[in-house]
Amino acid sequence: MFEQGEKVVCVDDRFHPEIAFLYAALPEKGQIYTVRECEPGRAKWVSAQKGWDSVEMKVLLVELTNPVDPSTVKGCPSELGFAARRFAPLEAIENLEVAEIEELLPAGK
Repeated sequence: MFEQGEKVVCVDDRFHPEIAFLYAALPEKGQIYTVRECEPGRAKWVSAQKGWDSVEMKVLLVELTNPVDPSTVKGCPSELGFAARRFAPLEAIENLEVAEIEELLPAGK
């Protein structure tokens, strides 16, 4: 998904309050971050019987540090991360903006 050291832009900073409560630091939409690590992570808690419903890629950021995910305390502790879908590569955003600007310019400029 993302490489270590890659610059990304947050495109979704909406967190349910009960989830946001678990974090010490959250990303902000439009802000640029550096990928510290990208690894498989949990997606959504279903119930005590079923556990997590799926797995998706998790991103850890250089600029933000969070506590251990409470669901991973036993066994294999892992820092709370963010779903990779909340971010876009910085160069993709920059290219999009350039393309949009070029559409607004008269031909030949």
